[in-house]
Amino acid sequence: MVSVPFEYTRVASYDDAVRALAERGEDAKLLAGGQSLVPMLALRLARPTALIDINDIDDGEPAVDGEILRIPALTRHRAVVDSALIHRHTPMLAACTSRVGNVRVRNRGTIGGSLAHADPTAEIPCASLALGADVVVRGPNTERTIPARDFFITYLTTVLEPTEVIQEVRFPVLRARQGWSFHELVRRASDFAVVATAAVVELESDATTVRSVELALAGVADRPVLVDRKAVAGLVGSTCAPGEVATAAAAVAETTSPDSDVHASGAYRKRLVEVLSRRAFTEAAERARQNGAVTS
Repeated sequence: MVSVPFEYTRVASYDDAVRALAERGEDAKLLAGGQSLVPMLALRLARPTALIDINDIDDGEPAVDGEILRIPALTRHRAVVDSALIHRHTPMLAACTSRVGNVRVRNRGTIGGSLAHADPTAEIPCASLALGADVVVRGPNTERTIPARDFFITYLTTVLEPTEVIQEVRFPVLRARQGWSFHELVRRASDFAVVATAAVVELESDATTVRSVELALAGVADRPVLVDRKAVAGLVGSTCAPGEVATAAAAVAETTSPDSDVHASGAYRKRLVEVLSRRAFTEAAERARQNGAVTS
């Protein structure tokens, strides 16, 4: 199939992109990497009246600003995977991005595009929740910062207004005594996750006792899910011993009600949540114990 006819425009700045969106109405779409949009165009699942190409925008390189890693929205997945800076300061992001799609997708796809597309089984939206990312958005005469936990609404839908565009994503850098883990089960390499877990565990100054836990899930709802802290409260103050981890993982699974589809039953997904959460808690806690001071 081929797409419906549309007007094609290239812009060279975020302000130009915002103006183009305002002029062309709600049926206009932005084109960044195109790894989700172009297949949808070909299948006529997306029917824009205008396509606004933002690939000419020069929005710089990832950089650390104090305790924040700032990543321009048009940063390609391959650049994230290859960045020593990102591996050092936000290693979970580099690890999960290495599992996005295939080589072609990673070479063209962008971090901003993945968040804007908001697939509930995608790796980067899930990791952004666990890491406590902020999404910086440009709109008409304004800029706003949206916590990732407030960004996703439902399947392929975010809080972005029709005239807004993501220009940057900000991640807290990994601190001393913090550890991370990302696990997913896929049917075959390059597929979206059946279920994925992203965890961050922080220890107290004794480098043994758990201070805080964040866990995000993909593939269990109509959007990526940040697990309620009440579900993992049993780990706070613990040492992440096997029994404590198993109890917390079972509690997390009970917070989910995944649907069945052609890829997996809801019951299988729920079991995966328990298994992958257990692995995530254990691995993140071990990395936190091993993690000394992080210097810039």
